Amino acid sequence: MRGLLGKKLGMTQVYDDKGQRVAVTAIALGPCVVTQRKSSEKDGYDSVQVAFGETTERRVTKPALGHFKKAETTPKRHLREFAVGEGEEIAMGETLTTDVFENVSHVDITAVSKGRGFQGVVKRHGMAGGRKSHGGGGPRRVGAIGQCAYPGRVARGRAMPGHMGNRRVTTQNLRVVTIDAEKNLMLINGAIPGPTGAIVEVRKALKKASKGA
Repeated sequence: MRGLLGKKLGMTQVYDDKGQRVAVTAIALGPCVVTQRKSSEKDGYDSVQVAFGETTERRVTKPALGHFKKAETTPKRHLREFAVGEGEEIAMGETLTTDVFENVSHVDITAVSKGRGFQGVVKRHGMAGGRKSHGGGGPRRVGAIGQCAYPGRVARGRAMPGHMGNRRVTTQNLRVVTIDAEKNLMLINGAIPGPTGAIVEVRKALKKASKGA
């Protein structure tokens, strides 16, 4: 099992074993209920679909309600799929907790980043802008965007003003500071994508070995 769903609670600070203060992000991780088990024989790949977050029957469609009843669980707000190893025994209706991340030192976290709306190039791309004096007419404008007589067009991918944020972002190799299994709480070193209250996907890091591996 590679990951779980959780909710970003916000940032705080703790002290490590060396007495140094560490900025951490708190995540309410699970518990997640397995609502579907996919196999390579039937579906072409091995994965589990997990559900997170309570909701009412009024906010769920009838097909989704039947899907939850088949898994013998109450309606949930969020569904995601996570890869599992071939032959790994995870049954439908099983509840997964932070035990999935036992002996895991680093994780990859995916979430929808904060939306910033329409922004200019100074904020969106970190450009310096134009001159602030001596006749400068555009201190926060993009400047010239074209080319010479040939090819005489704006190059594809040119950094321009536009919509900023509100997109799916993955941050890799974040260190796990501590896990509180009783409270289903995980503390991650540093910041993670998304605003407070955002739904996050926490996966075992692909580029870091687990403890004892």
